[in-house]
Amino acid sequence: MVDWYTQAEVGGAIVRICEPHVNELVSANFWWLRGSDRDIVVDAGLGVVALREAIPGLFERDPMVVLTHAHLDHVGGASEFGDRAAHTAEAGILAAGVPASLYGAELYDKLGIDAAGEPVPELMIDVLPDPGYDPAAYRVEPITLHRTLDDGDRIDLGGRVLTVLHLPGHTPGSIALLEERTGTLYSGDVVYDGGLIDDLPNSDVAAYRRSMELLAGLDVSVVHPGHGPSFDRARLRELAEAYLRQKAKG
Repeated sequence: MVDWYTQAEVGGAIVRICEPHVNELVSANFWWLRGSDRDIVVDAGLGVVALREAIPGLFERDPMVVLTHAHLDHVGGASEFGDRAAHTAEAGILAAGVPASLYGAELYDKLGIDAAGEPVPELMIDVLPDPGYDPAAYRVEPITLHRTLDDGDRIDLGGRVLTVLHLPGHTPGSIALLEERTGTLYSGDVVYDGGLIDDLPNSDVAAYRRSMELLAGLDVSVVHPGHGPSFDRARLRELAEAYLRQKAKG
């Protein structure tokens, strides 16, 4: 069986988990944070391989999973957790079953992505996790939430407290989590160091601009995003201001 997940300690009892065999479009980071009282996991990957089987230690302290938004690459493994939270605005699509496929053309169609003449991958994974795996059987099961979150809510893990920031635009209920004591921001897909997506059927450019205005002035030390490498406050401001300039021209 393929080693599906990679884990990397990034300091401060934080582990970054990735899926290296997944196409760049849906290759997301998720983050395991340990507190003195409990753990949380920020997002949950595609769900191609069961997390409980591959990373059993993740579940030793019955963690809460906090979903930054309702897209397949962030919620695929969420059903494995016994305590699930997300923004109120994402609850409906999670309960209905998030659109999902491992076949490129089908996924683009379900998500409303315009390939704009670029080649569409046949499969969104570059290897089967085991020889008997059937990509056609992949789906994201409907997810019920145990807690809904809104802007300003606080999640106390013991020794670390995370504040919910509602930052719509990519989706209506996109959130980030800020640990104010350390200045650490878990940004989901609101911002990462790459091409941001604001043209999906439920995206909202005006809301995204307001979210970026907030982020441009946010006092953080490091951003741990939903895709790609982590970056500092200066880069966060550059990314937010670049987005705002681009939309002002548009």
